[in-house]
Parts: sequence; C-alpha cells; structure tokens
Amino acid sequence: MKHITLKMEQNACLWCSMMSWVWSLMNQGGCTQMTISILEGHVPEGYQFNPCSPLQEENPCYNHSPKSGDKVHCLVGVMSANAICGMSAGLKGKLRAIRDKASSLGIPQFLVVTMVDTACPAVKKNLIDIYKSKAIKKKMETYSNELGIPMSCILPVKNYHEETKTDNEADVLVLEAVTQIVHAANDYIWTLQQK
Repeated sequence: MKHITLKMEQNACLWCSMMSWVWSLMNQGGCTQMTISILEGHVPEGYQFNPCSPLQEENPCYNHSPKSGDKVHCLVGVMSANAICGMSAGLKGKLRAIRDKASSLGIPQFLVVTMVDTACPAVKKNLIDIYKSKAIKKKMETYSNELGIPMSCILPVKNYHEETKTDNEADVLVLEAVTQIVHAANDYIWTLQQK
C-alpha cells in the first residue's frame, strides 16, 4: 500500500491511500482475505507480507480499530489491454471477490488499462482515436463483464515503453485517469468524514 499526499485548495492536505491490485501475488496464491484486510485497514503500513502465512487477528500487528487513514480510499487495478485473455477463472474470481468487498465498503474502484496502442493498430497510429476504437471498447467491455467493473471506471492509457520523448496525447490520458481516481478518493474521504 502506498500513501501519497495531494495538495488541495486552501492549503489543505489530503492523504489518499491507493492500493494497486497485486496480480502476481494473487497468481502465486496470495490470500483474498489478506487483501480484504488491507481494504478494511487491519494491516499496518510496512507490514511484511507472506502469502503462506496471512495476517491473523491474534497477531500483534493486526489493527483491530482502524482509523480512516488506515483504510484504502480507492482501489486501483492496473492491467495491460491484453492481460484478460490469459487470466485464469480462479484469479478472475479472486479479483471479483475483492472488488465486491470494496463495493460493499463503498470504496471507489478503477481499472487502468495500459498498452492500448498494442491492442489496436488505429490507436497506435493516432492516440486521439482511443474513444472511437471498437477494439478498445471491446477490451473495456470484456474487463467490465469478467471483473464486474463499470465501463465508466475503466481508464485506458498508453504507457511509455519505447518512446524517448513525451507525447501530449498519452500524457492527457494519464492525467485524466489520475484526476478521476483522485476525485473519487476525495469524495469517499468526504463521505467518511460526514458519518
């Protein structure tokens, strides 16, 4: 889990917990319950994970009374545009279970879909066409159907992997994605503070 500080208007400081789904850990037998404990704030920052021995309630490190700042405020998954094709049904089930728990807790969720340029030749030629691409829309629909993530929460981006110079269109997509994620996390924190 990583914490980032975001400067907001009027010099207020917002701590935003963002957890990226750890696909490789899940593939290696990572515990769904451990991830849910992270969402709920029971796992302290800096805890050394061991997939063979998940954190139990009787462990002295277990946080029995998590505060708002201990909890995840936005669940963000990051996958390449073609990753869903090779994903096992078991992994999809684990990810859906984690997403379902996040939903029950009211935690906003996003899936950032990377490498869209490799999934569609038209987008590779002209990134501006990303939202016109039927191939990208189909990939987003597949993720939505398989993992239960609403289409509006799937954010396509192009990452830099061969380029040596920045690209304004790619940068705009990333900034739009980060903006949506931060706004959702901010709204969630505001909702928690109203309770």
